[in-house]
Amino acid sequence: MTLFVQFAAAIDGALSALEQNGALPFGLDRSNVTVEPPRDPSHGDLATNAAMVLAKPAGTNPRALAEALSTELAQVEGVSAVEVAGPGFLNLRLDPSMWLDELRAIATSGDDYGRSSSGAGKIVNVEYVSANPTGPMHMGHCRGAVVGDALASLLEFAGHKVIREYYVNDAGGQVDVLARSVHLRYREALGEAVGDVPEGLYPGDYLVPVGEKLAAEHGDAFIGKDESAWLALFRETAVAMMMDMIRSDLALLGIHHDVFASEAAVQRDKKPEAAEAFLREKGLVYDGQLEPPKGEPDPDWEPVTLPLFKSTQFGDDQDRPIKKSDGSWTYFGADMAYHFQKAQKADMLIDIWGADHAGTVKRIKAAVAALTEGTKPFDVKLVQMVRLLRGGEPIKMSKRAGNFVTLADVVREVGKDVVRFTMLTRKADAQMDFDFAKVVEASKDNPVFYVQYAHARICSTLRKAEAEEEFAPTIDHITLLGAEEIALIRDAANFPRIVDAAAKAGEPHRIAFFLGDLAAAFHAYWNLGNDQPDKRFILAQSPELSAARLFLAANIGQVIRNGLRLMGVEAATQM
Repeated sequence: MTLFVQFAAAIDGALSALEQNGALPFGLDRSNVTVEPPRDPSHGDLATNAAMVLAKPAGTNPRALAEALSTELAQVEGVSAVEVAGPGFLNLRLDPSMWLDELRAIATSGDDYGRSSSGAGKIVNVEYVSANPTGPMHMGHCRGAVVGDALASLLEFAGHKVIREYYVNDAGGQVDVLARSVHLRYREALGEAVGDVPEGLYPGDYLVPVGEKLAAEHGDAFIGKDESAWLALFRETAVAMMMDMIRSDLALLGIHHDVFASEAAVQRDKKPEAAEAFLREKGLVYDGQLEPPKGEPDPDWEPVTLPLFKSTQFGDDQDRPIKKSDGSWTYFGADMAYHFQKAQKADMLIDIWGADHAGTVKRIKAAVAALTEGTKPFDVKLVQMVRLLRGGEPIKMSKRAGNFVTLADVVREVGKDVVRFTMLTRKADAQMDFDFAKVVEASKDNPVFYVQYAHARICSTLRKAEAEEEFAPTIDHITLLGAEEIALIRDAANFPRIVDAAAKAGEPHRIAFFLGDLAAAFHAYWNLGNDQPDKRFILAQSPELSAARLFLAANIGQVIRNGLRLMGVEAATQM
């Protein structure tokens, strides 16, 4: 049990005691009661809002409730003082032994420090990337890929079972265009001079191997033939080869999905029909006409009767068609059925989408709410675009890729860890710049370097101690640690709390922020030794204190590694 969990339980027990003695009514909702560090460390070690949250429903004054609660908390083992602050906040000061116990807990838990069971084994389907299978991964996909993968790891660490899913959009117009683009490369592979790629087809050279494969397998069998003879074959071959390329690109980032769900299979298996039938039975799909387009009248517009989903009953601004006038499914109709399929095998659904899809969030949330009858929580995380720079200047596009920068090229230039960490240095819905020069800069202004350097410094210190043989990190003498070292433990001890909060909010960037703060605290402590030799980790005249500080350093390194692992980043051992 970590320190914050321990004191959350202690506060809960104190509130129960107040119920027993009549100072607090029974049965109040305590879900919004928090235990966290005070904003100003000089105010104490822990703070709780319990009195502020519960006073109004209890019909009492917050400060009076805080005074009563402080009397109970003062009796808790390890609490040296309780102070009521402001209108009713409570600040707790702990005996240093409590922080030393937490240091022991870090050492005992090791790789599992921060892991929790708060997810209670509930199954979460996290769908991310889901790029159209029309070419290699580019940097427009990168941020969502990293955010989704880190979120999946975070949820697992917090006790959920996670399904990592990729939705392959292998039905519809874009894959027909892909097939036609490949047919051009097929003709080229057979010796035809095709010239410039016509507008409307995919121009990237990455389709050349697909055309060559089809030429080698089928010769000139499809030269001069109507596209009905080859479109399906070329589409299937191209999608398969593009997905192999996409999997390979994602693997460069350390990303691997559990499920690749096919849009074509969803339609082939008549999942949209099943979803429509379910919703019609509930009275949530009807045959009706859409309103005319807003703005200037369109002389070509004619009213058409279509099956419409009553998304307005779930907060959308208009009902949505699930089929087109030709009887084929709209993208929304197919997507609605796909989410219905996902919901059969999960307790919760999370989608990671580009911010350009923001306009469709309400309708798909409405559909999921209707199809699951409100039993399956569903969230959409929007990820803003990344602007690519080199030394502050926008970078040139890749000719080979077809006017975009490939993820593979970026990873090969700066490395997987730099890409992954950088993508998590801002909240997902905030725009960000990725400057090739800055992300590899050896500077405290570069959070990737700053955190990695902290871990590398720890490893270097431990290697030096091992080489000198007289010093080794041991738990035996940690009572010798002083106020500066305790402050560092306090910073590290926030990790389990941050993990839990980040998992509940679906915000993996909080781990990057935490690691930045912990690295800064470690570097600050390290720098004390530059001006005060007695603050260094290895002191020739004091092997016992050295052993305690080395033990502290080793476990700060453990916490940094645990955080980096959630981000999918390997901890540097030397720099």
